[in-house]
Amino acid sequence: MNKRLLHCASSHPLLVVLLAASVALTACGGGGGDDNGAGQPVTNNAPVKPAETAAAPAGASATSGANAPSGASATSGASAAQPASAPQTASTPSAASTPAAVTPASETATPGNNDTPPPTPVADNTAPISVNYDDTVGRVVNMPYVSVTFCIPGKQGASQCATVDHMVLDTGSVGVRVIASALGAAFAGKLPMQTGASNDSTGKAAIAQCALFASGYTWGSTRAADVTLGKKTASSIPVHLIGDSVYAAWVPNDCASRGTGMNTVADLGANGIVGIGHLAHDYPDAAKSALAANYYYCPTPWSCTAASVPLDKQTANPVAAFSTDNNGTIIRLPALPSMGQASVTGELVFGIGTRDNNALPAKPALLNVTDRGMFTTSYKGRAISSYTDSGSNALFFPDATLPVQDGWFAPATTQRLSATAYSNTGNAQTTIPFSIANSWTLFNLGYAAHDNLGAPMSSLFLWGLPFFYGRDVYTALSGMQAGPQTGPYVAF
Repeated sequence: MNKRLLHCASSHPLLVVLLAASVALTACGGGGGDDNGAGQPVTNNAPVKPAETAAAPAGASATSGANAPSGASATSGASAAQPASAPQTASTPSAASTPAAVTPASETATPGNNDTPPPTPVADNTAPISVNYDDTVGRVVNMPYVSVTFCIPGKQGASQCATVDHMVLDTGSVGVRVIASALGAAFAGKLPMQTGASNDSTGKAAIAQCALFASGYTWGSTRAADVTLGKKTASSIPVHLIGDSVYAAWVPNDCASRGTGMNTVADLGANGIVGIGHLAHDYPDAAKSALAANYYYCPTPWSCTAASVPLDKQTANPVAAFSTDNNGTIIRLPALPSMGQASVTGELVFGIGTRDNNALPAKPALLNVTDRGMFTTSYKGRAISSYTDSGSNALFFPDATLPVQDGWFAPATTQRLSATAYSNTGNAQTTIPFSIANSWTLFNLGYAAHDNLGAPMSSLFLWGLPFFYGRDVYTALSGMQAGPQTGPYVAF
């Protein structure tokens, strides 16, 4: 995930985030292991873009640090897992799908004329998405937020659960990563510590993780929790507790050297990250051997050794752990006017082809991708590695002809462009039109949602959140039958 802070006229900084770079760059998207997915947060006036490295863990989303206005965020997912944006203490999520209350019809009303229609029922495989500014987590443009409820495994009491809003929804990474302070120290301490690293002879040392982003790293323990999105629950899955007070005093050198720590809500620009990329676990390679700046087993909080960690102990994609509707997701966001919109509500749908509300359209644009979501985009005669990443807040791509101001594209007039996306298997392609406006003109409006923000990136074409507006974007999990074919694929 790449993140940049832009100090604007307002007293609040605008955050630009790229949650995609550590994976595809190393696994763009959520938590980033370090397979060349380290990214550093940008401080001041620049869009966040992913580190241009290469393989990142599943579900990682790296933020890169360019100078970007606050509110911009991009995630990437290549071969490193990337961390989620950090939450703050929990602000109330916008209720996008809550039906309005029904007012009973007057007894004298004429049947069929003035009767209030019944509310539309909300499907149990959906969760609301909000794109808005909230000073509790920073003013970050184009950040899709969801609310997550964490419970002690097997418990449901009020004192045994905590709901955290403003968790970044990130298709460029894999795994749930939450800032400890957003959960509250007392509750966070109740979540069971993960143990059982393959190369830990005792099998009892706590497992901790360094997740790399284009803009920096997150560090903390891995815990077990029941994780609920909407009405769907992933039971007792490993989650990354960022900024865990037990491990805050010491960070392994090979992790700390990867950039700036993003272990607080202010540094991350969110309360956490929900990585829903194509993999079920963030670093499959770490199950085979210990990787640098990735997982560790820690006999004490100041003594940690690189660890090989079994898949069932790794930070997990919550969707893959649902009992049903677990083969992928759909992000549905409305189309925007050319100057953007103050805020947006949308819908996260679980499952693909499992029920009426998640069927593929008759003729979708469908791209087979790698486990890290990679495919090829052709732009102005150049073939560029590419992926879609809801955790990145702009379109990031190379174009030396577009003027740049403080890290963002800033053409004098809006440019209408197009690029062609090619399936990873080479048997499908689709042309995607898009526009790039003067980013600073848009930032001055103070809106949270824009579909025409862009920033330069030399070696990747990253389809960040602007791509998602006005589309249903399907992310199919690797190895899962999703509609007519098996994932991983992206469709829209």
